[in-house]
Order: sequence, then C-alpha cells, then structure tokens
Amino acid sequence: MNIVIFGPPGAGKGTQSNFIVNKFNMFQLSTGELLRAETKNNTDFGKKISLIINSGNLVSDDIVSNLIEKYISNSLYKNKFIFDGYPRNLAQAKNLDFLLNKYEQKIDLVLKLSVSLEIIKARIIERKSLEKRADDNEEIAIKRYKTYEANIKPVIDFYKQANLLRVVNGEASIIEINSEISDIIEAI
Repeated sequence: MNIVIFGPPGAGKGTQSNFIVNKFNMFQLSTGELLRAETKNNTDFGKKISLIINSGNLVSDDIVSNLIEKYISNSLYKNKFIFDGYPRNLAQAKNLDFLLNKYEQKIDLVLKLSVSLEIIKARIIERKSLEKRADDNEEIAIKRYKTYEANIKPVIDFYKQANLLRVVNGEASIIEINSEISDIIEAI
C-alpha cells in the first residue's frame, strides 16, 4: 500500500506519518529529508543539490523526481511508501503516478488532514515555545497556510477525481486522529 498525506504546516503530518510508519511497517518518503540526506552524504548528486539550494533557488521537479525514483525502484520499499508533503503540485502528482506505474505500484490512499487557520495559529505558537523555531510566528503561519491551500487544491482535486481522497479531522487529538487513520487504512 502506498499513501500520500497532506495538510498545511502545523497540521501534524509528521506526527501522523510516524504513526503510520510504525503501525503499518511503511517507509516515510519526505522530499526535504531526502534532499538533506543527499547533501549530507556528499554524493555527486548531493553536491549538485547543495549548489542549487545554496544559491537560493528551488530544487527542480526533475531533480526531486530522480531522487524519488531511486527509492520507488528499490524493491525493499515496494508498496510501503507514505509520501509526506509530496506531491506539491499537479505536475508532481502526475509524475508520481507515472513513476509508480513504471515500477508496478500505485497510490492506494490519499489522506488530507483538515485543520482551520485558527487551530494552525495556536499550534504554531505552542510549537514555537517548545521547539524555538525561528520561522514559527503568526504572520508566517498565516502566509504558509494560505499558500498551501491555494497551491494544493489542484492536487487534492486530482486525487479526489481518482476516488483516493479521505479527509481526516486534523483538529482532533493525536490519539483520535491515529484511530481514524487506522480505521481508514485497515478498511482498504
């Protein structure tokens, strides 16, 4: 089973992804983590990524696609992925379908953690006091939320049309969200 999980910054994607990984023996594929791992390992590919990031540019969809294909093509992870925060646009969603199909896989479920802006603001303020993250403030939280909602809509519509989308109440407690997600996954 391959799963995509979406939600605005502060929705709890990381927490829920970790839960799914542990309970269902899956592999979390976070593009940010993969990019950091490549640069840390100082591979030729990692050096190329570092140059792009350090120059202030975004890593292209092609580079991200190549990185993802490296994992999708590995039989060790076959049908055990949770894509955390990816795809971020419609082109990436279509490319992900293409890559999975190439290796005889598919997306089985798309989870969207539904959380209001007011709850996100409260969580960001709480997270800032705990984690001391410089980018955690209300102004940035509002901007990220609005950007996320605008950009992700075509991707959500794409998966909704494919009848893969399940919306989860991301405002519930962590345990309640875990339970709802478990029920959805176990029903597939």
